[in-house]
Amino acid sequence: MGKLGSYIRNSQVWKSIFRHGVPRDRRTRVMAIMSNVFLHLHPVTIRKSGVRLSYTWCMGGLTFFLFLAETITGILLMFYYRPTPEYAFPDIIALRSVITLGLLREIHRWGAHAMIIAIWLHMMRVFLTGSYKPPREFNWVVGVILLVLVMLLSFTGYLLPWDQLAIWAITVGSNMARATPFAGHEGPGSSLLTLGGQPLVHAGSDAKFMLLGGPLVDENALLRFYVLHCVFIPFVVVILISVHFWRVRKDGGISGPL
Repeated sequence: MGKLGSYIRNSQVWKSIFRHGVPRDRRTRVMAIMSNVFLHLHPVTIRKSGVRLSYTWCMGGLTFFLFLAETITGILLMFYYRPTPEYAFPDIIALRSVITLGLLREIHRWGAHAMIIAIWLHMMRVFLTGSYKPPREFNWVVGVILLVLVMLLSFTGYLLPWDQLAIWAITVGSNMARATPFAGHEGPGSSLLTLGGQPLVHAGSDAKFMLLGGPLVDENALLRFYVLHCVFIPFVVVILISVHFWRVRKDGGISGPL
């Protein structure tokens, strides 16, 4: 077995994939991390005090883990869920009681609640420890955007069960979008946006209409929320998470205790 392992490690295929051997000192650790598509986002070395559980609360890592869990369970749920008014609610009933004994849907549902809690605690920890200060102010802005996107993931996913609670909750939430500054036809500044004397923002072109794809919560809204929840927002989140991790490395790793 030793000769076989040595033969494999010395083969051209192995060397083309793994550019360096087992990291045994600082130089080889640096080379291994810098040449890895995932590990290069993280710093080579970090302060020991900056990774204490009592300091970080591990909320950032927990939020990322929950996002991965939500992504995996969400993809599996897409095999059984159909985003149409006639099938959406029956599919949810089946996912709650029949398919995987309801475990798959409940893991996704409770994981979403846990992710909301974890990301808020992470933001609170960053604020309390002053980790938003220079040179990390850009990464703080990226984190705030990620917080908003996670909230939007929860909001768009709320409609997918297509029951009375979901429909009326989204009705209330989307009506609030009418008061969006400069984007809602009932919001401040909307009257200032005119072209040739005609208002640019009205009931058929404001934030609520863009959110629902129409004036009411109907099949257009269900399809739009499904695409936003399963494709568009997760795609943006993945990009920003990569930038977030990369900036942690570029800014000197996790900030140490004050």
